[in-house]
Amino acid sequence: MWQLQDNKLHKQFVFGNFSEAFAFMVRVALEAEKLNHHPLWTNLYNKVDIWLNTHDAGDTVTELDHKLAAAIDALVAVKK
Repeated sequence: MWQLQDNKLHKQFVFGNFSEAFAFMVRVALEAEKLNHHPLWTNLYNKVDIWLNTHDAGDTVTELDHKLAAAIDALVAVKK
């Protein structure tokens, strides 16, 4: 579940290994490009943390952030 932290949506994703985590990041990047909305994220081995907010709206959470969050969740759901 996405959590609101410091005016950002945050979620951590955990995968079986680094390759799975990196493949997920590639899929997220493609979705982000479609929406022209790019996440702040970190990757450490099998974990990917993602933060979403809209810089053009004063670094607040907007509908665009929720839309990208839903697209990211859909990527994970397809994988399972």
